[in-house]
Parts: sequence; C-alpha cells; structure tokens
Amino acid sequence: MKNLGLLIWLLTATMGLSQTSERNSRDISVSPFIDGTIMVPNPNEPSPLAIIIAGSGPTDRNGNQSMAKNNSLKFLAEGLYDKGIATFRYDKRILKQLKEKTLDEASISFNDFIKDAEDVISYFNRSNAFSKIYIIGHSQGSLVGMVAAQSKVDGFISLAGAGQEIDDVIVDQIERNSPGLKESARKGFDDLRANGIALDYSPYLASIFRQEIQPFLISWMKYDPKEEIAKLRIPVLIINGDKDFQVSVSEAELLKEAQPNAQYTIIPNMNHILKEVGDDYIENSKTYNNPSLPNMKEVTEVISAFILK
Repeated sequence: MKNLGLLIWLLTATMGLSQTSERNSRDISVSPFIDGTIMVPNPNEPSPLAIIIAGSGPTDRNGNQSMAKNNSLKFLAEGLYDKGIATFRYDKRILKQLKEKTLDEASISFNDFIKDAEDVISYFNRSNAFSKIYIIGHSQGSLVGMVAAQSKVDGFISLAGAGQEIDDVIVDQIERNSPGLKESARKGFDDLRANGIALDYSPYLASIFRQEIQPFLISWMKYDPKEEIAKLRIPVLIINGDKDFQVSVSEAELLKEAQPNAQYTIIPNMNHILKEVGDDYIENSKTYNNPSLPNMKEVTEVISAFILK
C-alpha cells in the first residue's frame, strides 16, 4: 500500500512539471517561496530522502550563484541518487525574490530560511512517500538545517558547517586575510549585539556592515551552532574538508564537541564546495567557477553510508 501511495504522490505532485531525461527528476514547488528539484531512484519502492539546504547568498538548488557556478549540490544529489537515495534540493527564497524584483534587503531574516526548511520537511512528511528523511545542510545551510531538524526527521548531516556564531566566524576569516581589520570588525559586531546597529567600522568593511543587511546579521547571530546541534536527539554526521578556506576544520571540531555522539569525518584535500584541491589558494578559488569539475567521491560515499546503514 505504501508503494502505491508513493507512486500516486509522485504523479500528483509533479503533474505538468518538467522532467529531465537522464534521471527520474522533477521540478516542484513546495511553497510560494520554495522551488526545487526532487530525484527519486525508484518510484515503486520507498527510499530514504535527503533534503539538501544550500549555503549563504543567493544560492540556487545546484549550489551556484551568478558569478560562481560549480554544481556542487547538483553533483551531490546525483551521487546520492546513484546510491539509491532520493533527494530534494531547492533555490533559496532570496534567489526567487531577486528574479521577481521583490527583494527587500532590510526585511531578510535568518528565521525565514529556517521556516522554509521546516516547510520542506513538513511537505515531505505529509507525503508519507519515503522510508526516512534526512537533512543535509551545507555551509550556512548547516545551521539552518540543524534548527529545522529539531522537527520530525531521522538524521542530520552538517557539511562544511560553522561551529561558532557567525560574527566570530567572520572575524576569524578577516583575521586570516586582513589582520589589520580584525579589531574594527569585532567592534562592529559587538555594536550590533549591544545596540542593534553598527556605525563605527572601517570603510573596507562596508560590504559586511551595510545598513540594509544589519537586521539580517542580527537575526543570524542569535543562533549558536554548538547549542543547536546539542539539542538533536537523532543520528548526526559532521563532515569537513581539510582544504576548506572558508570553514576550517576547527569549526567542525566545535560541532563534534557539542554533539559527542556524532559521526565525524574530515576528508583530505576537499575544499568548501566539495572539490579535490591541493595547497594552492588560487587553484582552490578556481574550482568555485568550474561547473564541470566533479565532487570528491568520498563525500558521497560517507553520506550514503550514513543514510543507508
């Protein structure tokens, strides 16, 4: 009976929508804000579903932005599909708002991203179409996913997710790349926390502290990944690459300390967008705009083994 329900659900949920030729894939709308792609290896048998949540910025379901096309999340979904795992990946709401010219930067809230993830979880839970539901949160999506995963899911995977609050992460990144700006950045974030506004900061940090996005930063800073991951009472997998120059291994270590029962995997030579690189920074950077470069196989192997065990 459940197999029949899965088949009916797939047909009714995707009627009139596009289908790709290579894999059993459909584009569906989960809510007015969420458009995405579902891939189901075998519609006649219930499989586990992995919901993939993208990282920061106007990132689409494939892991791409306008000036950075790498297909990291598309390749991840395809790799899991080939392992017998269904996936749903979706465009972030701000991408749709940009296309429709309805984006108001001052009204963006981190809570909206969490609400979107919770709506996706509820949508697929109502379908009763999958044997289990897992969340895979990449980068910023890790924090979004670990909060949303406190709803009804069967497991959570942090993929290149930060272990510190976002202001501490950004200050650490600034210290590594522009040490002279660290103090100004720290003061700016401290002012945001204390006063709800930052006015005194270096002009070189204007892109971070623009007035329009300060409310969003405040909403994001309210969440501590260590506290959120510690709340989970489901299987947890923490993955990071040791060539990730955006989110270092030390961030993954903080998550592991907060959730000692989690499976913890550091993949050698993997960067932030799941590609194999060496020690050269320029080589690492070039992978962000190489849509034909495949992901490392190890990341698919680790995730699929965690989901299927």
